[in-house]
Amino acid sequence: MSAPASRSPRADARQNIDALREAARTVFARAGVDAPVREIAAEAGVGVGTLYRHFPARSDLVAAVFTAEIDATAAEAAALAAVHPPGEALDLWVTRFTRFVATKQGLSAALRSGDPAFDGLPSYLNDRLGPALRSLLDAAVESGEVRAGIDPLELLRAMGDLSHREPSADGSPNAMVRLLLDGLRLRP
Repeated sequence: MSAPASRSPRADARQNIDALREAARTVFARAGVDAPVREIAAEAGVGVGTLYRHFPARSDLVAAVFTAEIDATAAEAAALAAVHPPGEALDLWVTRFTRFVATKQGLSAALRSGDPAFDGLPSYLNDRLGPALRSLLDAAVESGEVRAGIDPLELLRAMGDLSHREPSADGSPNAMVRLLLDGLRLRP
């Protein structure tokens, strides 16, 4: 007898998963990734048992929140490029990226924890955000707004490091990230 086919979650289960992921994102931003699971479940309007049914380990929930945020941040690049000039789209996306970094309290420590649930996250981030930033940089280079030859992964790391070291209160790019971006600009 063959193994049963993998099924998509029922609609109510999908709603619970989405509510838990959103609640965890909110609670993690406020209290870090070590926040009590009861707080996350309460924020989602579900019981702790429901949380554990969908996310048996805290690392599963952290990874789900992180990948969803990566995907949303990557998707924002195309959305911004569609409605803004290249340099402005780049600036707006950097603001989105630095907010993403700022709301991930404790994530760096979790990623270095040795938990296998996090093993693929750094490459997932690079694989999704690298091309997103590359598309914005290429458009800004083509429009003559920024210099050519910028490695998107190096720029992501630099912005991430600067955002962690000196976070702004609202998650917007701090003075050092703005200085870094200004250094990319071409001047007539």
